[in-house]
Amino acid sequence: MMPKLTFGEFFKQKRIDLRKTLRQFCADNKLDPGNVSRLERGLMPPPQGSDKLEEYARYLQIKKGSDDWYRFFDLARIEAGRIPDELMKDEAVVASLPILFRTLRGQKISEKKLEKLVELIKKA
Repeated sequence: MMPKLTFGEFFKQKRIDLRKTLRQFCADNKLDPGNVSRLERGLMPPPQGSDKLEEYARYLQIKKGSDDWYRFFDLARIEAGRIPDELMKDEAVVASLPILFRTLRGQKISEKKLEKLVELIKKA
């Protein structure tokens, strides 16, 4: 199982994977080192706008549509307490969220409802 990373930790790891110091990365991309440092340390929340997240993902050379791309966006949404936008577009998934939340809380739901939820999530 993958260790749980925060958005900031993931951001920092991707920057380090590029072999860039914080200052190099910021200079290359015309970013404020203080803000990026706060972001990486979790002292500043991740941006929620898709444009800004896409910009950061581009700077970090995260390939659009890759697992890291979705993880980057999901971590940003999760830290804001939001459900990823792609899931919110599917009415059937949204309607099934209460079942998911009850399941996560350990409340009993029928096997049939659980199977339906799994199928909806697979489609999303």
